[in-house]
This record gives sequence, structure tokens and C-alpha cells, in this order.
Amino acid sequence: MSNDFYTSSILPYAAIIIKICRAYTNTQEDFEDYYQEVCLQIWRSNENFRGQSEWSTWIYRLSLNVCLTLLKKNSKHHVTSDQLPDVAAEDNRTFDDESLNHLYTAIKQLSEIDRAVVLLYLEEKSYQEIAEIIGTNPNNIGVRVKRIKERLKKILDGKVN
Repeated sequence: MSNDFYTSSILPYAAIIIKICRAYTNTQEDFEDYYQEVCLQIWRSNENFRGQSEWSTWIYRLSLNVCLTLLKKNSKHHVTSDQLPDVAAEDNRTFDDESLNHLYTAIKQLSEIDRAVVLLYLEEKSYQEIAEIIGTNPNNIGVRVKRIKERLKKILDGKVN
């Protein structure tokens, strides 16, 4: 992967890639594997980008698909690398915050699709954008967000395990 491609096409979206990978992993090692696999798939698949959506939407969708695929396969793709890029390491350190860890623990109790919806919602994506990424309609997203908020509130209040 060329540094130019990484710097211009992946690095601006590293934060959301990190958040998506974090929501679907439980260990630092898995997180690093998922992050590397997402970056590799973006690089491999960038010629397939047809411009029918924004580049950022394509990145979100590809990141979610890679993470869901890896989760379902329950296997590790170990791509050798000395370490995560600085921006990834910095953003991952923000998860040392206890309240954020608590939120991610709650989010991990949601279904795979609900995790994706809430992550995109927290990124302030519109229902239309979320629907496009997830592959459904905006009305469905509105209903889902309401139910997800209610479920997360119950989980965080300790009323659901």
C-alpha cells in the first residue's frame, strides 16, 4: 500500500475505521488485526469504487462488511506490521477512558447491525446516509435508532445484562 494512498484516502477516515473495529473486537490484538484487514481491503478494492456514493460512505460500508465478515468467520487474519499508524494508536488510547469503555461494553451487547447503526448515528450521519450504508430505508433507521437508544439506556442503567 503506498503511503500516498494511505495518507489521502484512508487516514482521513481512520477515526471511524477505528471505532467500527473497536465495536466488533474484544482484544487489542483482534482490534489491530481488524484495522489492518480493513485498510488492506480498502486498498485492494479502491478500483471497485464507482462513485455512486461518497468515498466516506464507501469506506464506512466496506469497514462494516470487513468487520462483520471477520466476526462471522471468527478467525484472525494476521497481517505483519510493526505497529498501528500514530493516528490509530492515539485514537485507540482515548478508549482508556472508563465511561467510553462502559459505552462500548454496552454497544457490544447489541446485534451486529444495531452496533453499526449506533456507531454511524454517533458519528452524526443522517438517517439517509445510515440507510445507504446499511442497505435499508431511512424510516427503518429512525425506528431502529429509537429502539437502540432505549436498549442502551437499559443496559447502562443495569436493567439488562
